[in-house]
Amino acid sequence: MPSGGCFCEKVQYKYEGEIQGKALCHCRDCQKITGSTYSTNIIVPGDKFEVTKGSPKTISKKADSGNEITSHFCGDCGSTLWRDGKTFGESKVIKAGSLDDTKSLEDAKPAIELYVPERISWVSGVGGASQLKEMPGSAEV
Repeated sequence: MPSGGCFCEKVQYKYEGEIQGKALCHCRDCQKITGSTYSTNIIVPGDKFEVTKGSPKTISKKADSGNEITSHFCGDCGSTLWRDGKTFGESKVIKAGSLDDTKSLEDAKPAIELYVPERISWVSGVGGASQLKEMPGSAEV
């Protein structure tokens, strides 16, 4: 069963089930919450997702899609672990870098890239990944 957690190991989670999606996101929100130029994400079933240690803090805001999204993060070390919201139904959007197993990281190769116009010029696209201007089903579509 795949698992993950924050940098200081005070918040941990696990999930079961098939990965529903694999996406790299270049939106400004993802740049800010990762402290990097993009985020790498896997989408997993929410009904088989469980926090196994600690209590994450949350912050919610209106996302670039126009919908509210909630980030769950460690209040001690600040690691963002997953996000959820209306756009994703009951599913959880796990930040791939929070996964414990390096094989899980290899398996997280993105099938799509989101907000490609916001991609930093010196970052290359992922070979074979669909290149999208925005989130499918966003307010702008």
